[in-house]
Amino acid sequence: MSTTTRTRPARAARAGASLLTVACATVLSVTAFAGPATADDAAPAQVIELVDGQLDWGVKESFRRYITGPIAGGSAEVADGAEATENGYRFTGGSGAYDLATHGVDSAFDGSVHFTGHHGELDLKLADLKVVTEGTQGHILADVTIAGETTDDVEFAALDLTGVAPGQGEGGALVFADIPATLTADGATAFEYNGTPMYSEGTELDPATLTVTPGSGGTDPGTDPGTDPGSGDPGTDPGSGDPGDPGDAVAGEVVDGRLDWGVKESFRQYVTGPIANGEVELSDGATEVTGGYRFPDATGALDTEAGTLVSDFAGGVRFTGHEGALDLRFSELSVEIDGTEAALVADVSSKDRETGDVAEYDDITVAELDVPADALNPEDDVLALEGVPATLTADGAQAFGGFYEAGEELDPVSVVLALSDDARLPDGDGGASGGDDTGGANGGLGPQGGANGGALAATGAGGEQ
Repeated sequence: MSTTTRTRPARAARAGASLLTVACATVLSVTAFAGPATADDAAPAQVIELVDGQLDWGVKESFRRYITGPIAGGSAEVADGAEATENGYRFTGGSGAYDLATHGVDSAFDGSVHFTGHHGELDLKLADLKVVTEGTQGHILADVTIAGETTDDVEFAALDLTGVAPGQGEGGALVFADIPATLTADGATAFEYNGTPMYSEGTELDPATLTVTPGSGGTDPGTDPGTDPGSGDPGTDPGSGDPGDPGDAVAGEVVDGRLDWGVKESFRQYVTGPIANGEVELSDGATEVTGGYRFPDATGALDTEAGTLVSDFAGGVRFTGHEGALDLRFSELSVEIDGTEAALVADVSSKDRETGDVAEYDDITVAELDVPADALNPEDDVLALEGVPATLTADGAQAFGGFYEAGEELDPVSVVLALSDDARLPDGDGGASGGDDTGGANGGLGPQGGANGGALAATGAGGEQ
């Protein structure tokens, strides 16, 4: 595995902005902290496309032997894209979707297998198989043809995904091997011969192996985790003093503060969910808070008269998944504001999932921030920017490895800064107060956003990513 370091040209420094090179990284870590969307927001479902899937399933080994043995004297013929394998059959061309909200999978496959025996008196065909799951339960559905009469979408087999963990396949594929399967009541009806059931409901069938590849488009870009900049006045009240008094302007040092940002809610769910089966690691003082992560120990400079701010933050966040094939880290975050133009800058390390090569980008603009006019208005030497909308840049999209396109909404960013040693930062989620955020690295995080919905939930999905 090779490592390539790519340093982007630093953006031109602005008034009082000696720390500009770090500004871009901050965008990603701050956006999510505007607060999670409520149920009333009725945001679109978060869905991950599944492509290039295959289902390996032998139906039932003893039945296959019976069909081709001397008693039935029959055959099993595959068609329409299905293939015969050593242990049964492979149904190919799988496509579908994984719903992050319900952990439901719905994936359809090409191919059919046609069993005939007893001089045509036994005639059973299974075609257009589907795997549908939710949580740790699921079904194999098929169009079932018995003696020329077809019934569509029969729940043929029940799947038990408890304890099934995904393995890594070729090209970023996820492999769910040996999923236990049992015959349903409707499936038992299909196995009748001369009006007599050959197997009863609950009979153990061959285990199924499901292979899926998350599409490159990632999650539905319509998901909005909450970009409302908040109600209330962002700080345009000139105060009671003389409106022309130059003493109202503030120019000085940022001595402390924090950046709250969740990167992207659906991405967090994907990483810690059953598809990527990964984790989030925080370092260098970053901590977990509701809706994302907190990056502490702000430094920088503010000039309200010029309308500029540059603030750097400590801490890093690393996302890993797919047994190490996914590895993305943001660190050295900064926020830069000049009037209504703003950016989040970071150092980014990203692994190519196909080659395994690691690219390191220094000081890239990860996101553009949408700040309101006159946003830089501190009170009592404290500047607060809550729920600032963030949009992924082209450079940021490259760092994500193609999960998302430029223009994608990221989680909103919130920043609180102290402009003097006497300034007191407001209490926030995680207990930071008084400008003293001493919470250490949080280590590996558990599943977030309800993404731990069971092993096979991953098959329908959060990207690969």
